[in-house]
Amino acid sequence: MTADAVPNTMSNRMQPGESVIDGDSVGNGSTLGWLSILALGAAGAFIAGRTTHSFGQRSSVQMKVYDWKTRGEEAPALESLDLGNLKASPGSHKSKTRKGRGVSAGQGVTCGFGNDGQKARSGRSVRPGFEGGQIPLYRRLPKFVGRPMGPSHSYTKYDLIKLNKLNDLAEGSTVNYASLQEERIVSKPRFKLNKVVAGPEEYSAMGLTVKAHAFTESARAAIEGNGGTCVVLSKTTHRPL
Repeated sequence: MTADAVPNTMSNRMQPGESVIDGDSVGNGSTLGWLSILALGAAGAFIAGRTTHSFGQRSSVQMKVYDWKTRGEEAPALESLDLGNLKASPGSHKSKTRKGRGVSAGQGVTCGFGNDGQKARSGRSVRPGFEGGQIPLYRRLPKFVGRPMGPSHSYTKYDLIKLNKLNDLAEGSTVNYASLQEERIVSKPRFKLNKVVAGPEEYSAMGLTVKAHAFTESARAAIEGNGGTCVVLSKTTHRPL
């Protein structure tokens, strides 16, 4: 390569007052001129794209909450939304998978039930609770005969007061479980509620006012038959009803 073929870098530089797109500079193969033109063009395209993008996009809230383009409807105002005009998002209601309609569908041939075996047959394979012949869980659990179980089987536990324990009390006195415990007629309570029941001996006390959370029919009849009064207490506040 000769010295004449090597471009003079000093001569290729732009002179003061020379335009970037000057014909002489471009025509002489000025590297700096072409680079300047390309740089200005890229910057202009970037600025134009940023401007169009900033004015053309919707807010992030609308893009997250609504997907109206797939619905073919206009987006309503946020103030008008209530429980009466809400709609399901597109894609939330997915149709049921159609099985046995070709291998390429993903659920063809065996339809997801495997190649062979009892559970691959048509119809119900095994009944609920079947464990292959071993003793199932509902038979392994112990059975409590007479024990209330379940939401519809419940009972309330009471400390019992037998009527024959009241025969030695003074006529016209007012008694409850606490007063009977002080006189050592009944033992320490195990439950929060107490109930008056008939005893093995005949009730002979006269004019007693008995306070309890519950009374049997026979106990109430015996107390009221001897001139007494039965006061039913609340099971929650323990006050007379």
